This record gives sequence, C-alpha cells and structure tokens, in this order.
Amino acid sequence: MNYNQIAFTGAYGTAEQLPASKRPEVAFVGRSNVGKSSIMNKLFGRKSLVKVSSKPGKTTTINFFGLPEADFVDLPGYGFAKVSKGHKERWSGLIDSYFEQDRKFALVVALVDIRHDASPLDVQMVEYLEGRNLPYVIAFTKADKLSRAQQQKQVRALCQSFAQVGDAPILVCSAVTGQGVDDLRSLVAECVEA
Repeated sequence: MNYNQIAFTGAYGTAEQLPASKRPEVAFVGRSNVGKSSIMNKLFGRKSLVKVSSKPGKTTTINFFGLPEADFVDLPGYGFAKVSKGHKERWSGLIDSYFEQDRKFALVVALVDIRHDASPLDVQMVEYLEGRNLPYVIAFTKADKLSRAQQQKQVRALCQSFAQVGDAPILVCSAVTGQGVDDLRSLVAECVEA
C-alpha cells in the first residue's frame, strides 16, 4: 500500500450518513487522549492528515481516509469526562452503529495507553470486539514514555486485564519514535489482502 496516496474522504456524524462499505476497512478505536490521531499519522507517514487536538474528546464524527486498497476509519474517542452525557451517548451510539453495520472489517486497532491500567471501557471494547468475532489488534500507545523494562512489565500487567483475548496480536507502539509502527503496517497489509 502506498500511504502517500491516502486522502481524507469524509466525516459522518450519524450512522445513517455512513457510506456503503466497498473496500476492506481498518478502524481505529480507543479512549480519548490515547494518541489515536498521532498513531494514524505515523502509520500514514504524514504529519497532520488526521487532526491532532490539544483537547481530548474533540473527534465527534467518524472520519474516513482512503487508499485504493482500503479505507481507514477514525472513530470518536470514548470515556472522556469533560463532555456532556448527551455527547457521550451520541458517540457511543455512533461507534455501536458503525460496528453493527454490514461492513468489510479487515482489522480493528484497539488503542490502549501503556502507561496506565486498562480502564473498564478498554476492557469492555476488547470484549465487544472479541464477542463480535471481529479481527483486531491491541496496540499499546505512548511507549516512548517508558523504558523497555517498564514496557515489558506494563504489557504483562495489561494483558492480564484482557484475559479474554484469544489470539489477538499485541503491539507496543510510539508515534514519537515509530516503535511498533512497521509491525502495524505489516499487519494492516496482511489483513487487507486477506
């Protein structure tokens, strides 16, 4: 896949607005402030294609980015406290509606901040993906904030939180150093081709 060709193709605020699924889709999901936009930009080799916000919880739509081979889907972050209950419910409904549609799911990248314990929402998301039998990877983000020894310790602790994970791959990633990004690219290519 030539990520130089990737382009923003649309933002959708309701499930009814979502375009029909025509190509394999790679969706990115995680808590607000997990570094989703930064990881996507690093994956694409672009600095600011996916908007990075200084305020968590800013992505309120489902944003699509396209290549000839696949679509990449940026889902709203979940679990941020400083937004209204109505906003949280709308985002939750939007994410649920996306996953419940008949779409060509190639891979869901579930992002979790390696520095913290898994939140109940992180665990719930992975259980949801597992329960729906969707292909997914858990990508632990912000690895540059920890030493390699701390990373290994945190991965072991976090994996215990996700006890229900079957054969899902686990990646340790950093948008700053690029750690794990080549592995993510390889996995994306493999899943899109399959």
